[in-house]
Amino acid sequence: MVKTIALAGTFDSKGKEFLYVKELIESLGFQTYTIHTGVFEPFFQPDVPNSEIVAAAGADILRIVTQKDRANATATLSRGMEILLPKLYQMGKFDGILSFGGTGGTSIVTPGMRALPIGVPKVMVSTVASGNTEPYVGTSDIMMIPSIVDVAGLNSISTQIFTNAVFAIAGMLNYENNTHLEKKPLIAATMFGLTTPCINQAKAYLEEKGYEVLIFHATGVGGRTMESLIENGFIDGVLDITTTEWADEIVGGVLAAGPHRLEAAGRNGIPQVVSVGALDMVNFGPFDSVPNQFAGRKFYKHNPTVTLMRTTVEENQQFGQIIADKLNRTNGKTTLLLPLKGLSGLDIEGQDFYGPKEDEMLFKTLRQAINQDKVELIEIDTDINHQEFALAAAKKLVELIEG
Repeated sequence: MVKTIALAGTFDSKGKEFLYVKELIESLGFQTYTIHTGVFEPFFQPDVPNSEIVAAAGADILRIVTQKDRANATATLSRGMEILLPKLYQMGKFDGILSFGGTGGTSIVTPGMRALPIGVPKVMVSTVASGNTEPYVGTSDIMMIPSIVDVAGLNSISTQIFTNAVFAIAGMLNYENNTHLEKKPLIAATMFGLTTPCINQAKAYLEEKGYEVLIFHATGVGGRTMESLIENGFIDGVLDITTTEWADEIVGGVLAAGPHRLEAAGRNGIPQVVSVGALDMVNFGPFDSVPNQFAGRKFYKHNPTVTLMRTTVEENQQFGQIIADKLNRTNGKTTLLLPLKGLSGLDIEGQDFYGPKEDEMLFKTLRQAINQDKVELIEIDTDINHQEFALAAAKKLVELIEG
């Protein structure tokens, strides 16, 4: 069966370049499905005109043209692609998508790419691919290729990059993986360097019981990625041991996961075991990058590029309130485990962040704020990395899933 590659981009300002790529794709035996994301008349007739894209966002293309507001046009087309592209995919219009552009073109097409299911080939050739790509990739599996030169213009460099991109998506669509692993129930687990022993022990137990464990580092994007996979139905159970991203979200560290962390499992009724791993710390970059407002706080130089800051009694009260609020909304089986002798490898007696007063405020707040009619609360008299705690967490999750 012939596969179809969607080719999306500004066919007005870069029409010759997109036509070149279209013809190259078709020369390899693929069909193309062209989507015009520019504002003005395209260089060639597309399958999906820009009017259809802006209509998906509730706007009118004539008004967009007459307003001559580039920022508004980009935002409207971006919203339209995010809404329309997954619908077109569900209709079977294409099997993979390729695009190229500068900052504007990349901003227009990548929201639509992010809205497609994981595994659908998505290739973006971009002038910003060698910089911070998080605003464009988010938690998706978009492959970004640096354009090296401006994508406007056919020359010896750009044509080679375009050709490589076409061959890349052609390979993704031509060669399917037939060595399928045994399908096992998927567990999402959160880990940090200082909660690694806990997760490793829990993972070993869960794998013995027939589960596959996906580990997400609690680095902001890790937490968001996990929430996205839960929301999209990939995950059967959640071992959210390391909720440290809330410390960064509330205090102002560099690894915040945003205000919707700890929502997806509860909203979708996915069994979850949650703990308070690494809430004893806020993350910053090199020591010199720590904001002046935190002068005088207790710090630990984890390595030359990572500085950790001990959280306070007041901050731990805030963490307890927000975690309780998120968990109390659950629609499914939820258990909260508290490690009474330490939240991380640094928060045990004799280590730099050992803080019984700070931890007790966190525990006290959670005891008072958790709705125990909806959330089971279990306290374990060990630190978070102790084998007893790790196995208790893993066994409880199996109980929630299978019981």
